[in-house]
Amino acid sequence: MDDWHDQGATSLDAAPAHLRDALCLVLDVDDLVAARRTAAALAPWFGTVKVGLELFSAAGPDAVVGFVEAGFRVFCDLKLHDIPNTVGSAARVLGSSGARWVTVHTSGGEAMLRAAVDSMAEGAAGVGAEAPGVLGVTVLTSDETAGRSVLEQRCELAATTGCAGIVCAAPDLPVTDPWADRLVRVVPGIRMPGGDAHDQARVASPRDALAAGADLLVVGRAVTAARDPQVAAAELVAHLAGDRS
Repeated sequence: MDDWHDQGATSLDAAPAHLRDALCLVLDVDDLVAARRTAAALAPWFGTVKVGLELFSAAGPDAVVGFVEAGFRVFCDLKLHDIPNTVGSAARVLGSSGARWVTVHTSGGEAMLRAAVDSMAEGAAGVGAEAPGVLGVTVLTSDETAGRSVLEQRCELAATTGCAGIVCAAPDLPVTDPWADRLVRVVPGIRMPGGDAHDQARVASPRDALAAGADLLVVGRAVTAARDPQVAAAELVAHLAGDRS
């Protein structure tokens, strides 16, 4: 990652390792070069980058491979949801990409989730790599209607089908506590106190989300849309460290 770090050199304090490991940077752009520049500039604060539908549609698996080769963990957020055979075929390809995490909708049901988990492992084994962890998307952060029972059912489904973790909104974390020892909990919708919620109905501050049990915080516009993203990233880390509210 040396070349990338040179591009993003900064005098601001980098995040301590344990906080950098807990932060995932959203790269929701359709330009791989722009995404690389953003990741380079913010690498001192983020150990994981999120490659979502927009960037993956523009650059394909190369987006994942490039960031892995640069030393980042990659959260491939494609939210797979189709018949088990189709999801299995896609998961096999993604399993060989080097991604650390790949998302699948738990609403797709048991057979689809098992197909994703098994095929992801098969794809990784084919290239001698570690299989990505399948993350079951429970209830979207933009969804204000799904009830507690739906969330509980989807957590249990993720755990019993071999998923490595779940994606859930920060306000849902207490409901997911019974599965905390079996599932990594990834939380999007992170906003600094007083920040714009944008299109997210259920958001939380970074410190509140970590305190509630989040393992990985997915951070996008709170940093990338800031006037100075590096300063915003440093302020985020200071907030997590308790240096400011």
